[in-house]
Amino acid sequence: MARYTEARCKKCRKLDTKLFLKGTKCYTGCILEKRAAKQGKFRTFKSKKSEYAVRLAEKQRARFAAGMTEQPFNNLFHKAARMEGKSGEMFLRLLETRLDNIVRRLGFAVSLQGARQLVNHGHVKVNNRRVDVASYHVKPGDVITLDSAVSATPAVVRGLEESAKRSLRPSFVEYDGSKFSGKLLRWPDRGEMSYAVNEQLIVEFYSK
Repeated sequence: MARYTEARCKKCRKLDTKLFLKGTKCYTGCILEKRAAKQGKFRTFKSKKSEYAVRLAEKQRARFAAGMTEQPFNNLFHKAARMEGKSGEMFLRLLETRLDNIVRRLGFAVSLQGARQLVNHGHVKVNNRRVDVASYHVKPGDVITLDSAVSATPAVVRGLEESAKRSLRPSFVEYDGSKFSGKLLRWPDRGEMSYAVNEQLIVEFYSK
């Protein structure tokens, strides 16, 4: 599977958006916040973007935030377009309920990359069945369990601490700390999703 190996902050700078790709650093040392503080002292000018550039940038924001390469992202959108309901919201629902993202939102990892590593290394079970595919789509009622062998590792402990500290765990999941497990209670509402994008612009991009 292709992986992005360059500095992740470059993506945030390019799109001028916090994509939360580096876990806790995004809260305590975000380069965008530092840049905004500097720009407040000076007048800055930005060139006007074309309609295509605006839609492309919005698509890239969602893709980078999801940590996906172009073809799987494109395929997922067209899958959403065939579903009943608004294409944009169905697409974000599919992104939100990927197994790696649910593992992150349960608090087992501070970043999507960390959550994906847990899944790819076989440390996660869905309904008592080991699943090592990060793109697996979780459905309401599914129970996600973390292997007890990694529950005490520094990365997992830090993820759980940050989730509790910042109240990051959404209401559409239920967490059981005694079993290191969680459950997807229902489909997430649009306001509960972790993708701060305008999905209509993404729909328009793919409809060109």
